[in-house]
Amino acid sequence: MSLSFRPRWIFTLLTVAAVATFVGLGHWQWQRGVARKASWEAFERGNLQAQPAEPAALGELPRFTHVEIRGEWDTTRQFLLDNISHDGKPGYEVLSLLRLGDGALLPVNRGWMPFSGYRERLPDVSFTSEGSVTLTGRLSVLPVAGLASGRQAPASGGPWPRVTSFPDTDELARAVGEPLLSRVLLLDQDSGSGYLREWHPPGMSPDRHFSYAVQWWLFAATAFGLYVALNLKVAR
Repeated sequence: MSLSFRPRWIFTLLTVAAVATFVGLGHWQWQRGVARKASWEAFERGNLQAQPAEPAALGELPRFTHVEIRGEWDTTRQFLLDNISHDGKPGYEVLSLLRLGDGALLPVNRGWMPFSGYRERLPDVSFTSEGSVTLTGRLSVLPVAGLASGRQAPASGGPWPRVTSFPDTDELARAVGEPLLSRVLLLDQDSGSGYLREWHPPGMSPDRHFSYAVQWWLFAATAFGLYVALNLKVAR
């Protein structure tokens, strides 16, 4: 008794397509894991002592750099970043503006606060500040919408604060009426007034991406193994 391998061409094409797809998806997840690992390591480096930063250099510094910056609060205009959850609870992140020494406006995330339960009754996030202040925090970017999250630009007119959902910098600038820096300062918990600040590295753990990559590659191996096993025939 001997075995012969006589696959049908349609099964061969389907197997090649499936294996190629699984291998490609595994490679994609692995690359995402590598990128996410680099991002998480950059976030951890942000735990180092804050270093003084000049306004003109903020755009050139790597994301999550821990900086010390001076400026004056613009207490008249603020944004409520909607659809931001914490521990499964809905809420807002409060985005305020800091006027730097060169005149530029830097968005500053002053932390998260829970949703009040009333869309028509916004929380009171007003505060007072006189003169120059020194703040510390991590340089980052605006939050990005997930698959289930909608986007809504802030209103171009009306009272402040203005509610917005995952805006970009240009949309915020149009509402303010002047340019904004693209960086956002994630304010340290002990720096300035604000709300809950428990900053975490973005996205899921790199290890999850790596495990997903291994799963896809196992699917590829399984598909190939089944292809071989199902097409081995006993020759008589």
